[in-house]
Amino acid sequence: MNSPSQTTANPWRALWALCVGFFMILVDSTIVSVAMPDIMESLDADINAVVWVTSAYLLAYVVPLLITGRLGDKFGPKRVYMVGLVVFTLSSLWCGLTTSVGALILARVVQGLGAAAMTPQTMAVITRVFPPDRRGPAMGLWGAVAGIATLVGPILGGLLVDGFGWEWIFFVNVPVGLIALVLAWRLVPKLETHAHSFDWVGVVLSACGMFLLVYGIQQAHGVEWGPLIGPITVPFVIGGGVAFLVAFVLWQKHTTAEVLVPLSLFRDRNFTLACIAMTTVGFGVTSMAFPIMLWAQSVLGYSPTQAALLLAPMAILSGVLAPFVGRMVDTGNPRVLAGIGLASFSVALFWLGAMLGPDTSPWAIMPPVLLLGVANGFMWAPISSTATRNLPMRFAGAGSGVYNTVRQVGAVLGSAAMAVAMEARLEANIGDASGMTGGMGGGEAGAGMSAGSGVAGSAEIGSGMPPAIAEGFAHAMGQSLWVPATLILIGFVAVLFFERPKARTGA
Repeated sequence: MNSPSQTTANPWRALWALCVGFFMILVDSTIVSVAMPDIMESLDADINAVVWVTSAYLLAYVVPLLITGRLGDKFGPKRVYMVGLVVFTLSSLWCGLTTSVGALILARVVQGLGAAAMTPQTMAVITRVFPPDRRGPAMGLWGAVAGIATLVGPILGGLLVDGFGWEWIFFVNVPVGLIALVLAWRLVPKLETHAHSFDWVGVVLSACGMFLLVYGIQQAHGVEWGPLIGPITVPFVIGGGVAFLVAFVLWQKHTTAEVLVPLSLFRDRNFTLACIAMTTVGFGVTSMAFPIMLWAQSVLGYSPTQAALLLAPMAILSGVLAPFVGRMVDTGNPRVLAGIGLASFSVALFWLGAMLGPDTSPWAIMPPVLLLGVANGFMWAPISSTATRNLPMRFAGAGSGVYNTVRQVGAVLGSAAMAVAMEARLEANIGDASGMTGGMGGGEAGAGMSAGSGVAGSAEIGSGMPPAIAEGFAHAMGQSLWVPATLILIGFVAVLFFERPKARTGA
């Protein structure tokens, strides 16, 4: 195999080119939330249909990640990335041109498939073009892009929706996608491929398992863990997904054919621990913004853009810190750096959860928001670099696929868990006084806060919320943040057991 130095004279140019597309697809995971009211009004859709605009994208994004990571090993990460980018860009144009919610959901499915093809390739290219002892700064940039993109989505979405209309949250991807395509074509090297056979049994088992698991988790809150299709209940669907995934693991262990996910990846202690930690990071990053946005809009009466700007200091500080942390990764102790990030993340969420109230000043929450910036600056690069540093080059795509899959599964779990936590805390803090119990479906306030209603519901609640209800609502949003704060402690414990990466460059 070619060494990284032989493959490309300037790997940083390749990384910057890939980060343009990577940033775009991650922004699209969160940008739709602020456009929900406009989409509902424009397409004459109910809230359940509009929720699927996001759910369909995430489902199509998560399910194929194991497969697309392996495709990058077989056909080359540049080729698979560019195909995914073309699919993503064209489907973004389709999204903006749709005139019905059904067509929009279908276009979002195609968009998610394009994103799934792109995502593992970015991390795989980093693994293959940067030598292990210089990979830290590259992972720092990759991590900064991942962390900032999830925060920029709501801000950018609010600006585009307020200024141009909901269609532009998709139209903006077209010029960005074209620029990313040209950059990838010119700057990303063609890397050596590996003559893998394709494990079709593994493909079917993993795809079925991931689909049933993610679909069941996504729908559980909306149907209160009851029937989904006829007599088929949510626990049955989730259990079926787990059964398929168990069968997948057993197949990977016992088949004599070349496997889709080499289980030897998990013999590397750091890779396994990094996957555990990144699952909790995906959970926390996805779930934390929702209650904060609802508090700001429903209780303080902020617009979507104003509410999203509350988190801007976090994004700015994260972007400033990430390059410095990336440089420390190559020589520092990963357990210390990642530990600082995850500890800061958990403390900041506990802190915010205790502060949110009806009279809380936006300036008062700045210290924990800045601490969230410290968390984002410190946790992405050390975890990502440590996960991949010891992996053989021929498994770069497979390892990246697994790593990105666990992050996205964590994100789906975070969304579902946060919906349940908010409803439970609303019932505990407000009870029947506001009609928000029983699935948050009673009264005007309840209608606005039905499962997954997001910004649409917050706008309705924010208009004239009685002080007594405002207090209970604010406290409920704060207390729900303690769920991701607690789970992130698992990731914190995991990174404390990191070993110093081995000095290894072989294939």
